[in-house]
Amino acid sequence: MKIAELHSWPNDHKAALQIQKDLSSEIITRAESSIKPRIVVGVDVSSVRGNTRLWAAVVAIHLPELKIVEEAFATIEAGYPYIPGLLSFREIPVLIEAMRNLTSKPDLVICDGQGIAHPRFFGLASHLGLWLNVPTIGCAKSLLVGEAAEPGIHAGDWQPLKYKNRTVGGILRTRKGCKPMYVSPGHMIDVDRSISLVQATNKGYRLPEPTRLAHLAVTRYRLSFSE
Repeated sequence: MKIAELHSWPNDHKAALQIQKDLSSEIITRAESSIKPRIVVGVDVSSVRGNTRLWAAVVAIHLPELKIVEEAFATIEAGYPYIPGLLSFREIPVLIEAMRNLTSKPDLVICDGQGIAHPRFFGLASHLGLWLNVPTIGCAKSLLVGEAAEPGIHAGDWQPLKYKNRTVGGILRTRKGCKPMYVSPGHMIDVDRSISLVQATNKGYRLPEPTRLAHLAVTRYRLSFSE
């Protein structure tokens, strides 16, 4: 997959914040009416406490069967520390390397992280969406910003997530009896379509199938380095 260079990578907090502020205005939070993704890619990054190395896996699946088409991997030394709200500066470099190893062109990418449900409306999924120039969705396991009512108990129940008088996503119950997921548009997609596509890629687990498979793949990949 060919990926254009969006910007150089900063090495300080102030420069990273400025990049977020500058690029957040470029995020598109509406969906093209013709978007009907067939190749959906899930991405995930793994690390080990006390180790500066990062591992990434990207898994392409085909809709509607949710069957794996391709996996790709990469590992690099982290160039940025873990700082809440600035996670993309740590994880996107290794994700881009993994995406470059992918031969399938994604119609949609689902990230284990936030989209516009972020203090500066520019989470990991939004940042990655600009780099890749494809629609992206953030599907996180925890809340970063905003408020919402608790969704109903059934799979598919959801409530809008509000932050600074703006709807930035939704809290979605993906499986009955499980904690909800926090879904937000990353880039080139809106809230309603983000919710519906996360549901369309769910196979009965808490995590949508693309990121669930990416998590399993990156864990397997990381463990292979210690064998």
